Amino acid sequence: MNKRRAKTASKLADRVAAVVLWGMALLVAAVFFWLLSSIVWNGISAVSWEFLTAKPENSGRAGGIGPILVSTLLILGVCMGVSLPIGLGTAVLLSEFTSAEQWYGRLVRRSLDVLAGVPSIVFGLFGTVFFCQVLGLGFSILAGGLTLACMVLPILIRASEEGLRSVPHEYRLASASLGISRTSTLLHLLLPAAVPGLMVGFILGMGRAIAETAALLFTSGYVDRMPESLLDSGRALTIHIYDLAMNVGGGNANAYGTAFVLVVLLLVINGSASWMAEHWLHRRIIRA
Repeated sequence: MNKRRAKTASKLADRVAAVVLWGMALLVAAVFFWLLSSIVWNGISAVSWEFLTAKPENSGRAGGIGPILVSTLLILGVCMGVSLPIGLGTAVLLSEFTSAEQWYGRLVRRSLDVLAGVPSIVFGLFGTVFFCQVLGLGFSILAGGLTLACMVLPILIRASEEGLRSVPHEYRLASASLGISRTSTLLHLLLPAAVPGLMVGFILGMGRAIAETAALLFTSGYVDRMPESLLDSGRALTIHIYDLAMNVGGGNANAYGTAFVLVVLLLVINGSASWMAEHWLHRRIIRA
């Protein structure tokens, strides 16, 4: 009798836990689709080819977002171009050449964990002092991209490190038993096997970079004209949305249109990166 009651109670607890977990997942999905549907409903009507290519007029109430879109892509290019090689190299060092017990590895990991939680406004102030003033870059796309790279690095390094550590240790042992060098093992075995984890780091880093506003206010500037070089000031999409929604009366329509473009841009970049990674892995499997 007691065993039957315990079994019944266990089944009831499992069902309650399943209901709670499914409810939380559905709540998160509902909030996401509510936000997405609001952006699509209010913003898709403002998007056109002219909106994507024209320059802003009347403080952004009219015209388009051509220069702003170019500035955003340049900032992202600088950010990921700097953070990807540094982040991947640091992740390889921590996962393959530094043990978990070494003080250096522990210090670097704790530092990265702290930096990942630092507010973006602090990175913006750091970028203003170091990149804009000390290095003399001023308010520029280059300063904004380098500041975003500093923000993205902790997330990118930790996610890439976990992706490399998730590769079974037997791979390394088998490679060593065959006399394959550690460099060849890393390039031809470990990195391809860790691609899913590396993509997680890339997507998380790209998501934080493309959605950043506060840090760019202090570094890349507020100018909405077409940039001629990386040393020119440029307004990102997030700053344009903030300005239209908070400072410009009658700018809500174009603010929603810009937000729609930002969401689509993020989905396109992440989807393209995932497709390229899967296509590359598929080709390697076929060749093997």
